[in-house]
Amino acid sequence: MRRATLAFTLVVSLSAPAAAVVGGAPEVPDPTSQPEVMIVGSGGTFCSGVAIAPDLVLTAAHCIAANTTYKLVEGGPDRKPVFKDVAKAARHPQFSLKTMLAHRATADVALLKLVRPLTVRPAPLMPARARVAPGETFILRGYGASVDGNGDSAGRLREAALVATGQPGNLQLRLIDPKAPASKGGLGACTGDSGAPVYQETPSGLAIYGVMSWATAPGGESGCGGLTGVTPLELYRPWIKDQAKKMGSGIGP
Repeated sequence: MRRATLAFTLVVSLSAPAAAVVGGAPEVPDPTSQPEVMIVGSGGTFCSGVAIAPDLVLTAAHCIAANTTYKLVEGGPDRKPVFKDVAKAARHPQFSLKTMLAHRATADVALLKLVRPLTVRPAPLMPARARVAPGETFILRGYGASVDGNGDSAGRLREAALVATGQPGNLQLRLIDPKAPASKGGLGACTGDSGAPVYQETPSGLAIYGVMSWATAPGGESGCGGLTGVTPLELYRPWIKDQAKKMGSGIGP
């Protein structure tokens, strides 16, 4: 079985060189004003996420485990980390880790309720749209590693423009770097990018189409720089809205 690259690491270095998302993706200016966030868990997990309400963060279900405390991490003065408390965490009840590790579709979505709201503008969810066609462009933004296997290269927000490949559906989306040779790989998600938002441009700006679930090296090998696997939100919007309401948060239509 070809295994996915997950977002688990023990150390996040905010003083590391400007890097995240493998393949030399550009850094996002002024990341503290953006809705994308870093998430760390008491068990040593490190993921990305995105604010969909001032006090609610969307991420991947495989980033969330029982009996674990989570915090958001922001860069403070002198790039010293500032930790923000998470009150509650919930992952979709139909999520299967075994299914996700096999690169098959599953409900890899979760929500984090914050103790105090963020001051950034939340990102909207993608409105209803036609089925994705191969070649469509999507934007990935995450705090993951820029060097495969090097956790110290994580901790800076980067973005990559990737395109849909294969046979896209509402269960799973696979993205590649259109400018990279298939045998050598290029831009793509890596360790720490799990749960990162995958956007598409709309007339009103960027909207969240899905969250990053897994990644491979070229040829489907273990690593990064090949495929980026995405869980679309289309089928899980009712759960997101219902769970947000149960947590005392409200999101847009």
